[in-house]
Amino acid sequence: MNELNPWIELSIEYANQRSYLDDLFQVYPTIPDGIREMNESHWEEIETAFQEKNNIALIKGLIKLNLFPIKDSYVAFLKKDKKAIERNPATVARISGRLYDMGIKMIRERSSEPKETNRQIGPLFKRWINKKALGVDSLKMADFLKTTENAILDASDTEMMNFAREHLNYNRNKGLDFVARFNGKYVIGEAKFLTDFGGHQNAQFDDAMKLIEDKDVKAIKIAILDGIIYVKGGNKMYKNLIGKYKNENIMSALVLREFLYQI
Repeated sequence: MNELNPWIELSIEYANQRSYLDDLFQVYPTIPDGIREMNESHWEEIETAFQEKNNIALIKGLIKLNLFPIKDSYVAFLKKDKKAIERNPATVARISGRLYDMGIKMIRERSSEPKETNRQIGPLFKRWINKKALGVDSLKMADFLKTTENAILDASDTEMMNFAREHLNYNRNKGLDFVARFNGKYVIGEAKFLTDFGGHQNAQFDDAMKLIEDKDVKAIKIAILDGIIYVKGGNKMYKNLIGKYKNENIMSALVLREFLYQI
């Protein structure tokens, strides 16, 4: 592994020789959420519509929930244009038929399922950063621009993207997870917690690599990756990590602090 970028090497060693998952929980405390809360008076209206086989009232009630109980390509349109519910009785009848087949108990269970883990973990990296985990302050945009000291930008993904466009020649139409300044140098990055092998997770990895591959950016580019990517073996992500991207600044969040201070 002598040919590897030292931060990749350090991250692989950490994941395979130390209490990696225990320590990573400080960054990504993915405690499973309980069921989604349901407004009981609203649920009673849904139950009544179900019992009365009132298709329009049933669909109108269910699209107000955060999670519609079935996957159907037409539901998103009905959510965006609620008047379409009354204009399209055949579509509403078709969707309602599936709901009646499910039964009211299953509809409630599906509508109150916890959020998917990968949707929960997005804000956790920033929350960890803002606890001063990297030893420097996270500053809002105005304060970040005023100082030349070491600092991390505390801003939304879009605000970070706009900052990088204006100051660092960043041209992608994609928000960023990390913008910092250390020893007078800017660092921008994407942070991902890769929880499994497969299509979506591979796409997440590829997304982080697009930033790494951007030659025009006038900043140090990093991919802050954690999870299954460091499991040694024949999986595609690990092969790319130690092959195609072996010279890039890819690292675990758990070694990010060391990386920043040696810039």
